[in-house]
Amino acid sequence: MNFDLNSLRSIVTVISLLIFVCIVVWAFSQKQSDDFEQASQLPFEQD
Repeated sequence: MNFDLNSLRSIVTVISLLIFVCIVVWAFSQKQSDDFEQASQLPFEQD
């Protein structure tokens, strides 16, 4: 099986897309929303 530069670019593009989709799913998952809500209030807490 011969890999040329375009095949490598295609593979890297597909892997990058899969990583991006995984990050988006993780960021918008219901499990993470509580942690993100708590983190969003940190600037408003007084010392």
